[in-house]
Amino acid sequence: MIPIRDNNPTNTVPIVTIILIVLNSLIWLYEISLGSRSDYFILGYGLTPWRFTHYYMYQGGFWSNSITPLFWSIFMHAGWLHLIGNMWFLWIFGDNVEDRLGHCNYLIFYLLCGIGASLIHVAFNPLSKIPTVGASGAISGILGAYLICFPNARIYTLLIILVIIRFVEIPAFLFLIFWLVFQFLAAAAQTGAAENVGGVAYWAHMGGFVIGVALLWLMDKKPARPTRYGWNSD
Repeated sequence: MIPIRDNNPTNTVPIVTIILIVLNSLIWLYEISLGSRSDYFILGYGLTPWRFTHYYMYQGGFWSNSITPLFWSIFMHAGWLHLIGNMWFLWIFGDNVEDRLGHCNYLIFYLLCGIGASLIHVAFNPLSKIPTVGASGAISGILGAYLICFPNARIYTLLIILVIIRFVEIPAFLFLIFWLVFQFLAAAAQTGAAENVGGVAYWAHMGGFVIGVALLWLMDKKPARPTRYGWNSD
């Protein structure tokens, strides 16, 4: 299932979402400008669970091997498809969550979801020596918030099942629950795999989703009113 757009209008310009998309894209362009040296950039600023938990074994200590990668890794990507997929989800779902929380709270929300998801990835893969990069954890948090705020919104979706290709409108709650179930099944299948096998950080996705739901309840203090799509601010 590939989301094309939603039918959920906003009352404000999603300034922070646009800035995040531009920032992620610029950092990716910088990565590819490094050519063969990009591997060293990813090793230095990507989040490597082993280095995070064994920071004392590496030059730079806790700050360079734990804190710095924990922040910078959520703005880095491993390829064009990785970047485009994440930014597309951010564009479709992020504007409504930004509208709901407000620009400043939304930025804090995004960063906390990304960092929290990364910590969950470390917790599930403490011995992995594979660097992890990507905004997926933060965006998963946005999906969690969207599910709670706008369950009745409609997601115009490209549905591909074997040889069947069709555009359909799916309620947001069905789309996002299906997404969450897929993440869980993939994470369960990944559990027990070799520590140094690369792949998608599914536990980070699930963790970001749950963190997003929790943070929404903590940060969303504005009065709300029911709308056709869920709940929105006055």
